[in-house]
Amino acid sequence: LLLSSSRFRVYRLSLSKTQDILCSFIDDAFETFGGVPEELLTDNMKTVMDQPRTAYSKGKVNPRFAQFASDYGFKVRPCIAARPQTKAKVEAPMKLLDEIYAYNGLLDYHELNQLVHKLNERINHAVHPGTGRIPVMYLQKEKAHLSPLPRNVIRKPYQMTHTTVKVNSSCMITYRSNQYSVPPKYLGKRLVLQVYDNYLYVYYNTELIVIHPISAKKLNYTHDHYVAISKQTFKEQTMDIEKIAKENLTQIGAMFKNE
Repeated sequence: LLLSSSRFRVYRLSLSKTQDILCSFIDDAFETFGGVPEELLTDNMKTVMDQPRTAYSKGKVNPRFAQFASDYGFKVRPCIAARPQTKAKVEAPMKLLDEIYAYNGLLDYHELNQLVHKLNERINHAVHPGTGRIPVMYLQKEKAHLSPLPRNVIRKPYQMTHTTVKVNSSCMITYRSNQYSVPPKYLGKRLVLQVYDNYLYVYYNTELIVIHPISAKKLNYTHDHYVAISKQTFKEQTMDIEKIAKENLTQIGAMFKNE
């Protein structure tokens, strides 16, 4: 997200492109700016527009994003499709991706986040080739034209957190005191946990491992994970692992269904 006058910008790394993540990112960017701009110029991505704006149509803003804009007090102005010059201020800085691609396969998710943060800091403290100004020095002046952030009670539903969790000896991760299964090959590793739409999205670096519905149960297994974990436990014994896993999962479900 880029401020028009100062050219101060906020880059963030995301593992997916859902509307929840977009709104959380914009909230984070507004907090970094220190306020909310009067208008947001966007492209016609599906997380913003149900119907694209064209030379012959105003398009249709997605109702949920329109509500988000209303809650924060900014207007949505989509670009006309197939006119990249309209958003040239944003397109040019995306050359930053070329620097990131140079590290392809060399960094894990945490290290990639650190790289993006360092590049972001460097760009905001360097002279902008178009304006001849240093963005961070002109941010304070532009803040005077920004509206205050909405109250926390309004912002909270749009905010997402990224948590690092470690897989325990039972091949489980913990979220809000309840445990959720992952494949046994991730035993002892650190994973990234995202929470939105009442689901847990669990990643290893940039690989999505599993999606769990958030549950009140203490133990939450997928069938495949439990079978794989059981095979690791009883690998020296001859038995019907599938049958045992099914019976155990039924017992676990009965044990915790009222908790």
